[in-house]
Amino acid sequence: MRVRKTYDILVNAFLREKVSTCFALLGDANMHWATRLAERGTKMVYVRHEHCAVAAAMAFARATGDVGVATVTCGPGLTQITTALPAAVRARIPLVIFAGEAPLKANWYNQEIDQAPFVKATGAAYHQLHLRSRMPVQVRDAFLQSRQEQRPVVLGVPFDLQEAEWDGPTDLPSPSYEIIPRLNPIPPHPHDVARAAEMVADADRIIVMAGRGAHVAGAGEACRALAARCDGLLATTLLARGLFHDDPFCLGVAGGFSTDVARECFGEADLIIAVGTILAHHNADGGKLFDKARVLQIDIEPRGVSQGRIAAHAHLRADARLGMEALLSAVAARPARWRSEALSRRIRDTPPDGARVPVEPGLHDPRDVVSALEAALPRDWEMVNSSGHCSYYFTHMPSRPIEHFLTIREFGAIGNGISFAMGVAAARPDSTVVLFDGDGSLMMHVQELETIRRHGMNIVICVMNDGAYGSEIHKLQADGLSDSGAVFGRTDFAAVARGFGLRGVRIADLGDLPRLVAELSEEERRTCVLDFPVSTKVVSPVIRRSHLQPRKAVGEP
Repeated sequence: MRVRKTYDILVNAFLREKVSTCFALLGDANMHWATRLAERGTKMVYVRHEHCAVAAAMAFARATGDVGVATVTCGPGLTQITTALPAAVRARIPLVIFAGEAPLKANWYNQEIDQAPFVKATGAAYHQLHLRSRMPVQVRDAFLQSRQEQRPVVLGVPFDLQEAEWDGPTDLPSPSYEIIPRLNPIPPHPHDVARAAEMVADADRIIVMAGRGAHVAGAGEACRALAARCDGLLATTLLARGLFHDDPFCLGVAGGFSTDVARECFGEADLIIAVGTILAHHNADGGKLFDKARVLQIDIEPRGVSQGRIAAHAHLRADARLGMEALLSAVAARPARWRSEALSRRIRDTPPDGARVPVEPGLHDPRDVVSALEAALPRDWEMVNSSGHCSYYFTHMPSRPIEHFLTIREFGAIGNGISFAMGVAAARPDSTVVLFDGDGSLMMHVQELETIRRHGMNIVICVMNDGAYGSEIHKLQADGLSDSGAVFGRTDFAAVARGFGLRGVRIADLGDLPRLVAELSEEERRTCVLDFPVSTKVVSPVIRRSHLQPRKAVGEP
């Protein structure tokens, strides 16, 4: 009869939480636990870098709506994840990370480090599991805290304690999903609804701007109905892009990524109804997008100041759907004046960025790349957008609904795209995932191509290859400085992909895309890297507005 170890009980505690998938990189402090977890039926995705384990778990959690689980070893394994953790904290993504700790019995251990300060500095929680009899409850409490607070919780378990023979009880506590409070949505106060209705009545041009909270609460239809009743337009935050993808009066993303038409309409608006959003700095383009409008925030946690800005003039505390439905019932319909056929045509037919720039022979305009992908890619494939200069362009794929388009942008780190794609692929194994990334971002964790091949994930990687860090070269040039530190040459990603045993294609002619996508659609394994050489002459509007506009001299009014 096999001796029961403490890591067996820890595995049981995780299984009690219905953990189906775990992203892992093994080391001394987690390998016994992780191996036993795999033996018990949990799907393990073994990555090549610890950061990627946590980043993939983030996307898995966002795609499934459940807690993401990852595991890394102690010391250097733990320190490698401190870029992913603040991103998960700011994105409010629930994670439980089994990190291990150095053995307590050792007088000296090479990988020992005080792990708690690293984790807590990111905003995540850290729990030391040093008393074996309490470990099952501590695991349950970690899942409970992660679910309630919507943030990562890291568990540090010394690996000598994990390997000790278990001599305690085998009964496990009730799992977190059974004891977490089940609360009904918060309805609005009638006085708040009346005040909000007065603001609507006094406004002439209204834009209903929905955030991810509106999507989660199921407020999309109420947002559409209110905009139609008030002769208003629709927009979304970046995280909710695609929520109104099929509405002719949706302006798309509000913020630095707004289209030319959207910026014009936001400039004309006198009331923004912000639903289920924290009104982030970028969402308002630093206050420049709708600086003439009053803002009404509808959210369960209204904010006086958001990311350094007084973001709203009035607040209605409520669940996004209930708040919008109450406001809808309290306002009168008005005739359509702003919502005209001419405006809907402009929204539909005007390019997101009207600036035209001639590009060099043999290179593509990134906007043309996105237009070609938008036309060629099947509508039911999963889209994953990364960060960096190219992410602006990939945001503008108007036919893609929010259910099939994942964006996690908090903390502003590049290099996460391939991990996010793996997380979505693990969450939706029967789907094909398309990753949109830049060459600098992909190079940061290009080793995960091997992970994708080994696990048989259907991921098509579309890389905008400008041979540089796109944002940095334009900023350096605008400041009159050398861009040599941000220029690296165009890596042959098609050859790199083939080196990892995957299909790789350099796209010289965008007209080849429909045929290539059709070929991929017929294959059982569609994993492929598509290398798009793009021009550095095309600068996103975000960079143009912030760095290429004429600057005032010091002291100039």
